[in-house]
Amino acid sequence: MYLGIFFCLAGALFLFSRNRMVVVQDAKGDQSTRVQNMATVAAPMPALPPLDTKAYDAKILELANLPLPKPQKITSSTATSTALAGSVTSTIKKSLWPAKAPYPNAGSVIPFKRIIAYYGNFYSTQMGVLGKYPPDEMLQRLASTTAEWAAADPATPAIPALDYIVVTAQASAGQDGMYRARMPKNQIQKAIDLAAKVNGIVFLDVQVGLSSVQKEIPLLKDYLKLPQVHLALDPEFAMHNGIRPGTLIGTMDAADINYAAEYLAQIVRDNNLPPKTLVVHRFTEEMVTHSSQIKPLPEVQIVMDMDGFGFPAKKVNTYQRVVVSEPVQFTGFKLFYKNDTAGPQGHLMTPEEILKLSPRPIYIQYQ
Repeated sequence: MYLGIFFCLAGALFLFSRNRMVVVQDAKGDQSTRVQNMATVAAPMPALPPLDTKAYDAKILELANLPLPKPQKITSSTATSTALAGSVTSTIKKSLWPAKAPYPNAGSVIPFKRIIAYYGNFYSTQMGVLGKYPPDEMLQRLASTTAEWAAADPATPAIPALDYIVVTAQASAGQDGMYRARMPKNQIQKAIDLAAKVNGIVFLDVQVGLSSVQKEIPLLKDYLKLPQVHLALDPEFAMHNGIRPGTLIGTMDAADINYAAEYLAQIVRDNNLPPKTLVVHRFTEEMVTHSSQIKPLPEVQIVMDMDGFGFPAKKVNTYQRVVVSEPVQFTGFKLFYKNDTAGPQGHLMTPEEILKLSPRPIYIQYQ
């Protein structure tokens, strides 16, 4: 039920998101993401204060959202405190969370801020909220949603983001037989410019089709040099052995994710940037193989995003099964305005409901 619905139509290019289709025809027939004479140029980064490791550790424990054990009845107040502290330590040690990862370089967005992202493609009204509404209305809705999260968790400021599908899986093979389409540079720049209007950040979301992370990510290099631009990978549409997107759920190995992380890390080092965030979407175990081998880096923070839709109990089950049980670094949670609300049990989960999860997601995406 997660697979896209595919059609054939002569002379048009088909782009897919789960159960969604959009027809795209660029006026100049240019789907290249190669950047020449970019309108947006990265300004020199100001010096950043060093990471406050104590504040970072405290925030990591807060995100783990571990339930405190019940105090034991001991007559001595000192003994009670000692027993409680030992019980808390034991609970933390036994938990998979917080996940083990290196401290980030100075200037990291997470865990100090929660990212609230709107997802989609400007060519489509069906792939997500980015294309469903006129730009100004979309930004107003994003600002309102971000404010809801800030109010629900005052201890964690919320930052708006645009998750723009920059490489989309498609039904037709295309000229090179890769079953993917690259968005033109004016559309990528549109996402960057819109995010700037709300002091937000951008994720360039990649569905490789029969291409690969190793081929697609370098084409985005000039955009990824910008400090506000980050990366997302969608294994659902990473296909192998000539299988067309949409015929089954794709898969991506830890080696591909580590390649993307290392590529981002090199950009960070070469351009003296704050850490990048790398989001990986997942709703089945098979979508990401060898996840224990994924390596967060000081320059790159990795979010495993629960990408499944359905009624709340189903979503929470998927989150626990494919994200919580295989810790990498941080977690994300995706909400579908339409698919999550279908059926008698369906409704869009609220920030308050999601904040009860252990661990608490630090990246929230709306489609």
